[in-house]
Amino acid sequence: MSIAELVYEQVKALPEPVAREVLDFIGYLRERGERREWRDLVNAQSGSLAPVWDGDENKVWDNV
Repeated sequence: MSIAELVYEQVKALPEPVAREVLDFIGYLRERGERREWRDLVNAQSGSLAPVWDGDENKVWDNV
């Protein structure tokens, strides 16, 4: 039996309000993973864009 099937069997036996909490938690876990991927992308880009952002003509934006 797969993990998804095991989880399904366990959730089926829960009362509706508790099963809804499980569903909310699953959503939280998925969102957390997506945020991690987004953060990794931003970090990867920041190194290559630093020379653009740090130019003298962009100093006006430093305190915004």
